[in-house]
Amino acid sequence: MKMTMSEMWDYIHTERRDLAGDLCSLRATEWETPSLCPGWSVHDVLAHLTDTARTGKIAFMRSMLRARGDFHLANENGIKRWKYEDPRETLHYFLEARFTTKLPPAHPSTRLVEMIVHAEDIRRPLSIPAEYPTQGIHEALKYQLRTSASFDGGKERTQGLHLIDAENGTSFGSGDDVTGRGIDLLLAVSGRAIDPDLLTGPGAHKLV
Repeated sequence: MKMTMSEMWDYIHTERRDLAGDLCSLRATEWETPSLCPGWSVHDVLAHLTDTARTGKIAFMRSMLRARGDFHLANENGIKRWKYEDPRETLHYFLEARFTTKLPPAHPSTRLVEMIVHAEDIRRPLSIPAEYPTQGIHEALKYQLRTSASFDGGKERTQGLHLIDAENGTSFGSGDDVTGRGIDLLLAVSGRAIDPDLLTGPGAHKLV
């Protein structure tokens, strides 16, 4: 069943709160832990989430103009804008933006993808366990499957693959089978390097 807008925002707001709670007691050195997002530290990812939580359609278009259409440069500029010398200050502004519902000119699921994938970008390297609602993972996965890699999606990466959520049998796409937990499929589709043993099937090697 498709998530309603209300359900989606309720989840995102809750996840922002929970992530902030997980990070409030980090030691200074832990903030510089490399995240799953290539080239970004845990602190960088939090600054990015702070930026996107505060970026609506007009601000997004302005950021893309400043970056001359380079989506990744726009993200880097956002990190510079919200990454404070003291990570606790970055965390303060992230939590302050908890209840925002701002969106870029894209499907609302983009915020769902960000909160789940980036939360794992942060939590896994720090060995912080978390559970995510199956419905949210599936909505995020469907969005990533139709989003180009140029916007950090997995459309090209998953051509010819049949993804199967090992926890409930829900499947996506067609082709060579790739079986794994929904959260691990989502991370792999989003270009994250995960343990190869987390995915099985004849198509698994194409995602890990």
